Amino acid sequence: MARPPTATLVAAAVFALVMVASTARTQPPVPKPFPKPPSQGQTVPPKSPSPAPAPAAGQPVTPDEATLGLPIYPTAKFLASYDAGRGQRYFLFGTTAGFAEVVAYYKTLLKQKGDLVFEEPPTHMFEVGRFREETMAFPPSVTVKDYTWGGSEGYPNPKLGGEPARYRTVIQIVPIPAGEGQQTRRQQH
Repeated sequence: MARPPTATLVAAAVFALVMVASTARTQPPVPKPFPKPPSQGQTVPPKSPSPAPAPAAGQPVTPDEATLGLPIYPTAKFLASYDAGRGQRYFLFGTTAGFAEVVAYYKTLLKQKGDLVFEEPPTHMFEVGRFREETMAFPPSVTVKDYTWGGSEGYPNPKLGGEPARYRTVIQIVPIPAGEGQQTRRQQH
């Protein structure tokens, strides 16, 4: 089997580090919501050293397939989004479906086999657009990670008291930047 490109490995490694760091905490991670514009009469609070860009006007807080330009697994719940740098964001979704089931779904829908970038814990990546090192922090992709590997109970629900308490599988979606065009065909539904 051919080795995936360096960009694929870097993106998968960063995804793995983010996910490992968040599960190593004693409490479930709490995603930071998109910043809301101040109401009339309110002052704008001082900016943090590296603020995440605000969503475009009309962009929902919970992204959907139309805003991402990529499919979301049917039972997946939005967990968080993060500033990836260079104007990109990545979006995390959790599901109680098993890793193999989620990978099979994306293989069918994206019409590609993708790459198993890590065997332990199983992490499968589908590149869906061309990576441009000069303008992108991550390649446009869908990455699926098994959070029940090694006897883990799963990824903790970031919403305290939320159901389910844990997700078996986490999906990271890095959308194709506007104007880049989609390199991978996907089934219309």
